[in-house]
Amino acid sequence: MKNRWFAVLAGMTLTYGAASLPAGAQGRAPDPATLITPAFIEETRAWLSNPIVAMMVSAQSERHASLDQAAIDALDQQWRAEREMDDQPLIAATLSTPLSSYLTRIQAGALGLYTEMFIVDAKGLNVGQSAITGDYWQGDEAKFQNTFSVGPNAVFIDEAEWDEDWRIWRAQLNLSIPSEDGTEAIGAATIEVNLTELQRRRAAGS
Repeated sequence: MKNRWFAVLAGMTLTYGAASLPAGAQGRAPDPATLITPAFIEETRAWLSNPIVAMMVSAQSERHASLDQAAIDALDQQWRAEREMDDQPLIAATLSTPLSSYLTRIQAGALGLYTEMFIVDAKGLNVGQSAITGDYWQGDEAKFQNTFSVGPNAVFIDEAEWDEDWRIWRAQLNLSIPSEDGTEAIGAATIEVNLTELQRRRAAGS
C-alpha cells in the first residue's frame, strides 16, 4: 500500500495520497495537495450542498439498508457485466436519476475542470454519476474508506495519475456527504479533477 499522510485543516479531516513522479513526456506530476486548496474544497462543498444530493443519498441508503455483502457483490457484478452489453438496466437507471443529471450539468459547466464525478450511499453503491464508472460498489476502495468511514467532514485527496488518452494529469478529490445536521456521514462524493487544467487556471490567475 502506498504511503499516505494526514492533516487536519479548517475543521476538516484531510488525507492525501502520495503523488507519483514518473519520467516521460508528461513530466513531473503536479502536487494535488497544492492545487486542490481549502478554498477549492469549500467551493466543491458548496455545490454538493444542493438538496438533491442529500435527498437522493439518504433515500437510496434507506432502500439498501438491509443489503448484505452477497447482494452488494451481485449488484457490482451485474454492473460490470452490463458494461459489455447492449441491455443495461442498472446502469441506465443510475445514469437517469436527477442526481446524475445534476452532476452532469456541474461537470459540463466547469469547462474541462472535472473529468468524472460520482456519489455513493452508505453502502458505497453509486447513487448518481456523470459517466459510467468501472464498478458499482466503491465500498472496498480508499475513496470510501477514507471519507465515509472517517466522519462527515472527511476529505481524501488521492495521488496524481497520468491519463495517456487525454494527455492530462488528474486526481480524485473525495469528500463525505454529511447529514442535514452535519453530525454524521450519509455517503461520499468523488470528484476527479483535471490537474493540468487547474494548474493552467492557477497560472493564469483565474
